[in-house]
Amino acid sequence: MSNKVALIGAGVMGSAIGARLLETGNQLAVFDLDKDKVAALVTKGATAAASAADAAEASDFVILSLNSPNIVRAAVFGKDGVAAGAKPGTLIIDMSSIDPESTKALATEATEHKLEWLDCPLSGGAPKVAIGQLAVMVGGQSDAFERSKTVMDHLCANYTLMGPSGAGQTTKLINQVLCALNFVAVAEATQLALDAGVDATQIPKAIAGGRADSAILQEFMAKFARKDYTPTGNINNMVKDLNGVQDLARITGTAMPLTAVCAEIHRVLVAAGLGEADNAVLMKYFEGPAA
Repeated sequence: MSNKVALIGAGVMGSAIGARLLETGNQLAVFDLDKDKVAALVTKGATAAASAADAAEASDFVILSLNSPNIVRAAVFGKDGVAAGAKPGTLIIDMSSIDPESTKALATEATEHKLEWLDCPLSGGAPKVAIGQLAVMVGGQSDAFERSKTVMDHLCANYTLMGPSGAGQTTKLINQVLCALNFVAVAEATQLALDAGVDATQIPKAIAGGRADSAILQEFMAKFARKDYTPTGNINNMVKDLNGVQDLARITGTAMPLTAVCAEIHRVLVAAGLGEADNAVLMKYFEGPAA
């Protein structure tokens, strides 16, 4: 089925989402302040929109792929934002990763504009969306969730309603705790393997299917061992998510000592000027000052 979708935000993830939707036969109007990113999707069949309002005007679904609550708010409720062009009943699918409290406020404001809202943060990154294998955790109303499947089934292998608005973002923060700790563990273990003279690129194969196996181990240990810093994600984004985790933990009173250490390791890398680098630069933390 061909859906009319607006995409607001054509960064690394937004561009991958847009490309997948076009490949699976959807109609796509795209808006981003970076015209080159828009142009890249236009070459694949998208229509360039003059504003977020313009993109939303002829669409039944609006996907957001943005970096912060303030940017999301401006894109939807600001001048020439989604709300200025969207017809009543338009479903906003926010695939940004932002904090749960901001999400709840945005969803409430959307209702006041007669728009529907789902928070749909993702896990899997650009490689998984390219093959329609994302894991997406959702917050919102069940009827909106069911309606969204006509679009999201093109992007996801695992699409789960977790509860009301904010529940998707809360689940994503929990996901990021597990990812961040796993990244650090894999980097630390990789350095031990290298120091001990073991071929770290072979370890994922050697322990595949065992209790220590994980998607991050399989995808990243060889990359870490090769010091391959090809972008697949970046340290700044992980710090943003870990900050959100720690904010939530303060609200809930949850003790998270391992997450605190993990967050500080990432902040050390940011302080060293590596915030925009790939997660694989975690290796630089473990290499030591002589590396």
